[in-house]
Amino acid sequence: MEPIYVQNITVEDAYVDCFGRMKPSMMLYLAQEMGGRHSALMSLDYDTLASQRLFWAVIRHRVQVTRVPTLGETLRMETWPLPTTRSAFPRNVVAYDAKGNEVFRCITLWVLMDLDTRKMILPGKSGIVVAGTIRGNELPAPGGLIPKPLGVGKLRTVSFTDLDRNGHMNNTKCMDWIADLLPSQFHKSHTVTDFTVCYLAEAREQQELRLNWDMSDGCILQVDASTGTGEDAHRVFSAKLLFDNSDVL
Repeated sequence: MEPIYVQNITVEDAYVDCFGRMKPSMMLYLAQEMGGRHSALMSLDYDTLASQRLFWAVIRHRVQVTRVPTLGETLRMETWPLPTTRSAFPRNVVAYDAKGNEVFRCITLWVLMDLDTRKMILPGKSGIVVAGTIRGNELPAPGGLIPKPLGVGKLRTVSFTDLDRNGHMNNTKCMDWIADLLPSQFHKSHTVTDFTVCYLAEAREQQELRLNWDMSDGCILQVDASTGTGEDAHRVFSAKLLFDNSDVL
């Protein structure tokens, strides 16, 4: 098995926003799709793990964007697993354009979850072994995002189309919810350059989440999503996004 998996991906209509630029959620989708395809070659796909009552889940993403890809581009994508840590299976993804220039890179922390109890299984107790590779150009593993007071609040309910095969809100949908906090006029003149997302708990259908957020003067958006109230309140996901002015349009 090759330690590095490579595939060409065409940027399709479903991947882009109304300005023809790839949505941040689709960067996460492609990173996960590449990881899933490589895992299938390693006999660690969804069905194989489900037979052992396990499934893959993402707990953190960090994405660094050099240039946002646009509709119709063909990207050369590479992915490889990093050495397993005590608690997670890190994986790197890099996307290049037709000229060989990097457009974005991503590091994702994957964990194994028990399909029945929905609890995390440590790698050393899972029986799953993934050989890691270090090429020297990987992003550092993302840390957690410390909660802080955020000024603006919005309620949103998890719906059927937000769910994935594991029966909870898909993490790419979290990123779409975050993008929806800002109007299209903002997205027209700004593109994301770096973002970190942490997934802290499952969100199930019909759960109501409160999204609290603030945009700093440095064009940094911070978001916390939580569910429940009082002693039952807990964070579901958090994110920090850096934006720059866009010269695309």
